[in-house]
Amino acid sequence: MIPTIPRHRSVDIVYNAYITMFFVYLALPLIVVAVFAFNDSQFPSLPWQGFTLDWFFGDSQPMVGVFHEKSIMSSIGTSAIVGVCVSVLAVVVGTTNAFLFNRYDFRAKGVLYIFMILPLVIPGIVLGISILVSSSKVANAVWDVAQFDWEALRPGLTLVVLGQFSFITTIATLVLSARLKNFDRSLEEAAQNLGASQLTAVRTVTIPYLAPALVGAFLVAFLMSFENFNTTLMLVGSDAPLTIAMFDRLKEGSTPLLNSVSLMLMLGSSVLALIMIAFQKR
Repeated sequence: MIPTIPRHRSVDIVYNAYITMFFVYLALPLIVVAVFAFNDSQFPSLPWQGFTLDWFFGDSQPMVGVFHEKSIMSSIGTSAIVGVCVSVLAVVVGTTNAFLFNRYDFRAKGVLYIFMILPLVIPGIVLGISILVSSSKVANAVWDVAQFDWEALRPGLTLVVLGQFSFITTIATLVLSARLKNFDRSLEEAAQNLGASQLTAVRTVTIPYLAPALVGAFLVAFLMSFENFNTTLMLVGSDAPLTIAMFDRLKEGSTPLLNSVSLMLMLGSSVLALIMIAFQKR
């Protein structure tokens, strides 16, 4: 709404009520999940049985906390490893893509840009199935020709990294391109006039300018990788990331343990978001 336009008080009341309801709608499920992570019950539902920290630190059945649940902790480590690998690859390739699309003109540039954007509009499960079928066919062909089992193309962490990388790189590219568009190239030219090579000028002038976007792209890529489910479900092997482990546990029955894991994820995501904001302000 435009503040300078006169309007009736009832419009303000309706508008404020709508905004309040919208944020309640967003926050209420998260609040419920967080509250029942401390419920002294084996089921995440009413009635409230009392406050407990056993779903975080408990070490005996039936209330084994998340920090003593080896499968959950192992899946968190797996997700972290996958997230770091995907983020590093996405930032490196996204940086080169940003320079490619902002600095150079060539044939089929528009077509190539569309192909880069395409993974964002393809459903994650379809993307996962496509990658799985394609990689399996290549692996089978290699086996038929050379009798060599290319395990990296079979379901597993390598294929999970490649699958997530295929669409998260697009996000990193867009974040870095938005920053690079505002860069004054005369600064690079000034560095070159002072004797720096083009590569040195990019390394010492442009990359430091891109630092906030690089950090932001890395954190966004990490969070997207950590919480990805659809694509990962199609490509995972025996080492399950956290989202898959939670899904498997949910099929056995929901417990406040999943609430405690969800609360930890919310807090971790919030901390990473605050770090990104602080770094960008700096």
